[in-house]
Amino acid sequence: MAKKAPQLPDFEQAIKQLEEIVEKIEAGTQPLEEDLKLFEQGISLARQCQEALKTAKRRVQILLDKDTLKTEDFSESTTET
Repeated sequence: MAKKAPQLPDFEQAIKQLEEIVEKIEAGTQPLEEDLKLFEQGISLARQCQEALKTAKRRVQILLDKDTLKTEDFSESTTET
């Protein structure tokens, strides 16, 4: 049976994990090697969040581009009599 790739946390979970990592590192209670492992995890989570934000920004831009309404000013239209 093939192994599934580990599922990445969603944006909110990744931010929460990142905050927890920062708190642990700032506490300074772990050995240096543990801090380095936490730092590596934090960098990975930060990159994941950055990609999620880029994707969201692209989606918003696409929606805005599609939904841009073109308006015409009919107040100056001439009517034939």
